[in-house]
Amino acid sequence: MPASAPKCPICGKPTEPAAKPFCSKRCADVDLHRWLSGAYAVPASTDDEDEAPDFDEAPPSARSR
Repeated sequence: MPASAPKCPICGKPTEPAAKPFCSKRCADVDLHRWLSGAYAVPASTDDEDEAPDFDEAPPSARSR
């Protein structure tokens, strides 16, 4: 079975090399607008392990000195 051609993630048409991974500049612009308007978002993690370090405190290795 031959591999199918990649499809545009916006409209489903076959991709064009000049606009890859989209089929046209229009679909690329639609995708960009979705990112900039907040329609797409990378999910935030709520795990304590993923929190940014608290830079007001000294690291554990510095506290023991």
